[in-house]
Amino acid sequence: MRTLILTGGGTAGHVTPNIALLPELKKHFDKIIYVGSFGGIEESLAKRENLPFFAVSTAKLERKLTPKNLLIPFKLTKGISDAKKIIKSEKPSAIFSKGGFVSLPTVIAGKKLKIPVISHESDISVGLANKISAKYSDLFLTSFDCTRLDGVKTVFTGSPLNEKLFTPYDRQALLKKYGLSGRKKILLIFGGSSGSLSINKIVEKCLYRLVNRYDVIHLCGKGKGENLRKKGYLKFEFCDNIGELFYLCDLVVSRAGANSLFELTALKKPTLAIPLPKGNSRGDQIENAEYFKKRKMIEVLKEEDMTENSFYNAVTMLETNANKLSQNCAKTFAKNPNQKIAKLILSTSLQD
Repeated sequence: MRTLILTGGGTAGHVTPNIALLPELKKHFDKIIYVGSFGGIEESLAKRENLPFFAVSTAKLERKLTPKNLLIPFKLTKGISDAKKIIKSEKPSAIFSKGGFVSLPTVIAGKKLKIPVISHESDISVGLANKISAKYSDLFLTSFDCTRLDGVKTVFTGSPLNEKLFTPYDRQALLKKYGLSGRKKILLIFGGSSGSLSINKIVEKCLYRLVNRYDVIHLCGKGKGENLRKKGYLKFEFCDNIGELFYLCDLVVSRAGANSLFELTALKKPTLAIPLPKGNSRGDQIENAEYFKKRKMIEVLKEEDMTENSFYNAVTMLETNANKLSQNCAKTFAKNPNQKIAKLILSTSLQD
């Protein structure tokens, strides 16, 4: 019986690629379990897929001076101990990590117990957690063809894509479900899994102009939405089936998380990306957006340049360039990424 441990979390971006790989992974592994943090988003997403879930102690680095960072070595040590117990009990053939601070204890414990470890990086530049994970990994996989990490065996595979996103829906049934007429183009706006306050505020400011031109579906994030009500404007904190909204929409405004950009361009959706500013991140979304922009696959609006007028004008320009962007999105970065990743995980597990 072959068992695989999946790990990664902290944000949905470190979990949804793992979920996307499940159909392929189930062809090669008899049992798949998920190891994450206590109360993290990965727990609810894993359980929704009926995956056995185990929690370990985790430690997140705060990018500011705070006493919390002093506790990291102790929490990490406890997490590694927790993960070792799980590994000894479950006897996995391999561990696959999608990164984030949540993955570190399991990756390190796996290496210490001589379990093959495979890690995957979504962004162009490698995040801190994955830089550490790479040192304990037998194989390091990348979504972008230009990502490199010195001294680590690296393979470009592309980004995992959830096959459910490519499900053809009944458009009329979806329009009826969401109460839309279909007479206007549909604009989907979302700011990542947790929403974006800055995007939400701009939407509020120019909502009147937006709904005069489009039907707007806005994923605002849990607890972040204003009490706005207007005909032609639908607001949700979160959507369990984003595939429905991707299928329905004509235009998209989103953050520039790598997973979202790979999904939207694979679906050929004209997209305006608003990257998370460097002050609020390590700058990875800026790099991701620039990669796709250079290939004329998306439009980009920097948050520091975002005003009511610039946002509205950028959306209308997106509509103008929609056909060209969709045509450019037909470019394929990696064929069958899910199959390639699953086969590499299997082959690495067999080498031990």
